[in-house]
Amino acid sequence: MTEAQDKGTTSISLVREAIFAATQRNLDVNAALHRAGIAVELLNSPRARVPALAFARLWAALADLMDDEFFGLDSHPMRRGSYALMCHSALHAENLEHALRRMLRFLRVVLDDMYGELHCDGEHALIVLHDRGPTRRLYAYGTWFILVHGLACWLARRRIPLIEMSFRASSPVDDSDYRLRFCEEVTFSAPETLIRFDRSFLELKVTETETTLRAFLQAAPANILVKYRNESSTTALIRRRLRNQLPDEWPDLDALAPSLNMSCATLQRRLSADGTNYRRLKDELRRDVAIELLSNSSLTVAEVAAQTGFQETSAFHRAFRKWTGASPGIYRHGKAATA
Repeated sequence: MTEAQDKGTTSISLVREAIFAATQRNLDVNAALHRAGIAVELLNSPRARVPALAFARLWAALADLMDDEFFGLDSHPMRRGSYALMCHSALHAENLEHALRRMLRFLRVVLDDMYGELHCDGEHALIVLHDRGPTRRLYAYGTWFILVHGLACWLARRRIPLIEMSFRASSPVDDSDYRLRFCEEVTFSAPETLIRFDRSFLELKVTETETTLRAFLQAAPANILVKYRNESSTTALIRRRLRNQLPDEWPDLDALAPSLNMSCATLQRRLSADGTNYRRLKDELRRDVAIELLSNSSLTVAEVAAQTGFQETSAFHRAFRKWTGASPGIYRHGKAATA
């Protein structure tokens, strides 16, 4: 396994959320899925996941299809090119606080239903997202914060770790996408929608240039979706350790814990706090690598099975179906769509 093969995956429920407004408008969603390399059949498999980079391609395809970089989540469309203009507006700010205030003003002008405010509270800074009327879809709040937080991280040339995040919307069945992208401390059905981070980050200087902005925009949206994810959890740390080894070489828990300078009990407790355990983590890593290889490589199913630790292809088929509710062949179908 290599780092390039472990960009992670995104739940099919988030894919369905992304295409919801376009589907309601009877737009050609299948064309956007085709361009992203996501097989339409996966929409009917609740446990299915897609490569994170395929989800990023879907964002771009939907923005083109709808001429809306906010995907129909606001009553006023965020026309194609708006995000680039927001980046330009923040680029020459004195520091990150100045840049954030410019970004929030820009989005308040562009969108009708939602706007953000930056507040300071002791040692913390908060961005509170206000909406008018009824509670919005969770995906709308999450998308707004990805646009803002992703740009802020790039301007700061580092990930800005979030202390907590809360949403007015109720919890999804699977909240792992939100915890992976933002932070572990996520609260749903909260009085306010906000993020909290260390106030000292507001003082960081903005050192990016028009030249680096061009490269940033060329890599978007994959960079804001993947590059600035929450990688500080114990789960993320272990995945980084394991992904450069073959599954046959993965240590057992008793050997892994000392290498992380903790006891087995502490490691198990931290994994439990992340909502997982070591066996499940290993299965999810094998699942994600298998999805990536099936979607983006020329390896046969048998070769993918071998690389993910299965001696028999039939056993891999059974495990893959258990993980995703879909056959490996459907992911081949999605790959063929982008060829």
